[in-house]
Order: sequence, then C-alpha cells, then structure tokens
Amino acid sequence: MKKISLVVPCYNEQEVIEIFYKEIMNVKEDFKNVNFEIIFVNDGSIDNTLDLMRKLSKNDGVRYISFSRNFGKEAAMYAGLEAATGDYVAIMDADLQEPPALLKEMYDILETGEYDSVATRRVTRKGEPVIRSFFARLYYRIINKISKTEFVDGARDFRLMSRQMVDAVLEVKEYNRFSKGIFSWVGFKTKWLEYENIERAAGETKWSFWKLFLYSIDSFVAFSTIPLSIASVMGILFCIIAFILIIVVIIRTLMFGDPTSGWPSTVCIMFFIGGVQLLCLGIMGQYLSKTYLEVKKRPIYIVAETEKDKKEKI
Repeated sequence: MKKISLVVPCYNEQEVIEIFYKEIMNVKEDFKNVNFEIIFVNDGSIDNTLDLMRKLSKNDGVRYISFSRNFGKEAAMYAGLEAATGDYVAIMDADLQEPPALLKEMYDILETGEYDSVATRRVTRKGEPVIRSFFARLYYRIINKISKTEFVDGARDFRLMSRQMVDAVLEVKEYNRFSKGIFSWVGFKTKWLEYENIERAAGETKWSFWKLFLYSIDSFVAFSTIPLSIASVMGILFCIIAFILIIVVIIRTLMFGDPTSGWPSTVCIMFFIGGVQLLCLGIMGQYLSKTYLEVKKRPIYIVAETEKDKKEKI
C-alpha cells in the first residue's frame, strides 16, 4: 500500500486545526489502498494548538512535533519533511486556504510517473488587500528578473512530492531557508494546478505586510547575487559622474570665472550620495548577516516534544 504523509506547520491555529483534521478525514475516503500520515508541527504556538495536537495524536496515523520556541514556518516545514515516512509527502497549511480536495488529483498525477511534484498556485487574489496584491505581483516580476531560479506567481507551499524529491530538498540544509526557491532549485518535473483564492476557515493570518517584506528580502539574498552587482555598478557610476562634474566645474571657472555656488544643491547632492552609500552598505550587510548565520551551524529547529514522548509518559 502507498503512503502519503501530510506535513502541517501550525502557529496559533487552535481555531482551525480540528476543522482541518475533519476535512482531511473526508478527503481520505476518496483514496483506496492508501495510508495517510498527518504530521502536525507546532511552531512555538502560545494558544491551545499543542493541546489539540496531543488530543488528535490519539487517532491512528496522527503525529506531532512541538518546537522549543518559534523557529518560523520554514523550519517547521523542514522538520515535517524530515519526519515524514510516506512514499509521497504533501505540505499543507491548517487554515484550509489550500483545498484538501485537490489531494486526490495530485496523487493520481504522480501515480502516472510523469511528474515528481504537483504544486498549486492561486490565479486570483480575491479577498486580499489591493496594496498587498500589487506588491506581491511586483515581487514576482523582480525576483524572476534577477534570479536564475524560477518563481511562479501565486505559488503556494501546498504541494505533493515524490520521495525522491523530498530527499533532494532535505539535502539542502541551509539555515536561511526559502522553500519556494528550494523546490524550484532542486529541479524535478512539476505539474501546476490552479485554483481561486479561498478565505481562511477561521482565525487570522500570521503574515503581516512587514513579515512578508522581510521574507521577500530573504529570497533575494538566497537566490540572487544581482543586488551586490547593482551596488558595485552604482559605485562606479557615481565615480564617473563625480569625475565629469569636477571637469565641468574646473573648465567653467577657468573660462568664465564663475565659482561653484549654491549650498542647497550641494546639501541635496550630499544627502543623495549618502543615501546611495547606505543602501549599498545595507545590501552587503544583508549578505554578510546571512553568511554569519550559516557559518555558525546552528540547528534549524529544536524539538521539545513529540507524540512518542507523550505516549512514554502515559
């Protein structure tokens, strides 16, 4: 019998986790001769998410991993992939914004042997703030221009992968993870399924605009060195402009006896050049900080408790 592992990262999802489980049980009925394994990953939740995981782990095929603190969704996905034992492994959010009903179609596609992964992408952003949608589309246009790795607009973390692809993803052990890029970077053949945006079943999103902005910076640093090249080009460009302006000022003074004047324009230029310098330093600082975190070799996550620990205590 084939086995499907569902990796479900959770952070303060007490309102939806039981609804999610019931939905998965309904979807499970569409499968024949397929075992399911659900791995909930508690990413340092401060509500009753862990208690609900303990309760659900009493059911067959339900496991959980609880972190010692909040390590982030990327770490939660990696931990779930490491723990998964299925022939196929899916990553899903508990908020039901990603329709579990697609699992059967995804499984059937992989069973043909033509693809190694079936991923999902939103074709609409209905219900999302207009400003967030604008910047999201802008982000995908920029990242695809400066990176050799393909990023699909509207791509979600919800995907079903073969064991071979999962093992390849686990080989990428970098601390600063950006899974959307990693899934594309490891290669393999992917089939994309499109669906319209779905509102959360309950609760509120944990991703603010600021968190998404910082997350996008991680992707730029992880999958492109173009920003470093931009900083270098800007430095060279301003050196050339400064040299030309110096020549112009000298010639103007010698020919017309008109010294350079106008402190307002001078101050504006100083502020502009200073801003460019700080921008370039900031770009280099981002790469340096990521390198610093990588070389320390800290673990991607720390486990505080699993369903095995709970059973041993009982």
